[in-house]
Amino acid sequence: MNVEQETVPPETAGLRRQTFPTELGPCTVRVQQGAGGPGPASDAADVYLHGAAGSWTTFGALLSVAPARARVLIDLPGWGESTNGAQLEHFSIEAMARAVTGVLNSLGYQRWNLVGHSMGGFLALHIAAAWPERTASVAAISATTFGVSEAARRPMHNLFRFPAFVGLLLVMRAMTVLGPAGSALVRGISATPVMGPLMSPFFADAAAIPGTVIRGLGDEARPASFSAAARAAAGYDFDRWRSIFCPVLAIRGDNDVLTPPTDLSRLAGLVPHLRTVTLPHCGHFAHIESPEQVQSLLDDLRSGHRNAEHSSAEHSSPEDIGRNKDAHGRILPSNRAGRGRVRRRGWPPLPGTRKGR
Repeated sequence: MNVEQETVPPETAGLRRQTFPTELGPCTVRVQQGAGGPGPASDAADVYLHGAAGSWTTFGALLSVAPARARVLIDLPGWGESTNGAQLEHFSIEAMARAVTGVLNSLGYQRWNLVGHSMGGFLALHIAAAWPERTASVAAISATTFGVSEAARRPMHNLFRFPAFVGLLLVMRAMTVLGPAGSALVRGISATPVMGPLMSPFFADAAAIPGTVIRGLGDEARPASFSAAARAAAGYDFDRWRSIFCPVLAIRGDNDVLTPPTDLSRLAGLVPHLRTVTLPHCGHFAHIESPEQVQSLLDDLRSGHRNAEHSSAEHSSPEDIGRNKDAHGRILPSNRAGRGRVRRRGWPPLPGTRKGR
């Protein structure tokens, strides 16, 4: 296997760039090794999977508040620096999952904690179902699952339910027909003031997002890859997720236009060890809008207490599971779980957080 490798610039210090061949074309990743030498410090890594309108760079704000760990940030084939040579005619969720796990195998990791945003959350759930013994945990941030899959299958039928997604899908399909000119047009638009209003549905407060971030999302748009991902999602069998047995954290923003609350409810019917959290004042990019809160939830997911959590969850009463709780784990009456609160469902609170301060 031919693997390209180089050290990245100072602004991404600690990350090493490598490129691996996969069945979908070259896959470029950034790797941060754990302490203890050039190889993995343990057999597990945190693996970050971006959405259909991004690249590994969308996790920049989250990484800025994350502790140092062994991690792999992947530009999926067809996106970011893995665009050239991508074999989109062979695109499927299964093929993408094989590409990801093939890269992780080449890096020497036996287990992984998956962090996926949007399409990346969808992909993370598939990997957890297909490789349950190797998936330690999944954090799905605004995973585009049931609703978006239906909208991709029947766009016009779902226009009023998912106007932002259907509009984006139709634009991406049109740009795909234009070929390279379409991609260039999207990048050109991203450099203009119109990009802010176009992206505003995806954020709770788009005016608070730095212009460089908005432009970056436009620069990372890949119309053909987006269209291929939508086709793959439209035909997916979600019953596969019944094979997921690791702890799963599903996060959405209360202003998320692509991940409705019903998606989390349906996911709870398939995944046994699921915790759902709705973050206030966030849209589809909670890891950009509220990276500290998201990282705190990831830390909880990976804490050494999670085995105790699972045992406790299995013995919790039906009245407790799925109820809204405050930051200290106290059950909230329905009229107290309003906007401005973090709304959590699923696992009971971590040990040590049951009492108020």
